[in-house]
Amino acid sequence: MGSSVFPCLIVILLIGGTPVGCAGDSGSAGDGGSASHSTASTTKKPVPLNNTADAEAFINGAEVVVVGFFQEPESSEASKFRLVAGRIPEVPFGLSTSPEVLSHYGVAPNTVTLFRTVDNGRRDLDLNNKDIDADKMTRFVRINELRLVTDYNPVTAIGVMHSSLELNLLLFTDKMSPKHPERMRKYRAAAELFKGKILFVLIDINLKSNERVVDYFNLKKSQLPALAIFHVPDEKQEVLTLDEISVDGVQDFCNRFLQGMQKKEDEPEEKALSDEL
Repeated sequence: MGSSVFPCLIVILLIGGTPVGCAGDSGSAGDGGSASHSTASTTKKPVPLNNTADAEAFINGAEVVVVGFFQEPESSEASKFRLVAGRIPEVPFGLSTSPEVLSHYGVAPNTVTLFRTVDNGRRDLDLNNKDIDADKMTRFVRINELRLVTDYNPVTAIGVMHSSLELNLLLFTDKMSPKHPERMRKYRAAAELFKGKILFVLIDINLKSNERVVDYFNLKKSQLPALAIFHVPDEKQEVLTLDEISVDGVQDFCNRFLQGMQKKEDEPEEKALSDEL
């Protein structure tokens, strides 16, 4: 993403939390929990994608999907892929050996690709030239599975950093609060309004590695819930403390920030036009 903001936050997480390099040691990037490796199941079978129409419908059918492109359905790489599908039941997995499908997506055989709608993102993992086992494949999915609302933690931090979206909105809140489900419903509804424009991130104040992120934005727990929005390229940011979350409140906050950015972009053009006159 080309900014010092999220790398800075990653450093904060690395200092105060679980190492990012640990595969599968954190929850899902979404609101659901993660499956433990010790209870991983191989019973979940990836959906077969026999043609381009099937593949497009599958990829467009969820926020995050993972597709394994293989030449042989029973290869060792495909077997590892099926194992990973069993470990991450909340993410749809598809598998294709169709030359038509591989050509349509421009991939070579033995490629695992993650598609996400939040930023029209795509991440490819080439299994041909690397020693990729099921653990590394699992970590690849966990790092990159950004959703409309992404839980921020030492694993998802890398995926957030590499999002193509330059505007990021952070909600600082207590996931243990009885108000959390309703807050998330409203926050997610607001995220739908800005899909493809703003990456919505959840900062759970109960996660120890997030304590320094709260400090980074000069917030205290007594001020939460709160929103923080910033523009990645120039690190412009704004913080808003709230009594409670509402869709209209989140929308207004984002729109004001967007309008302020647009006004600053227009000012140099207006000045240049005035100088010419």
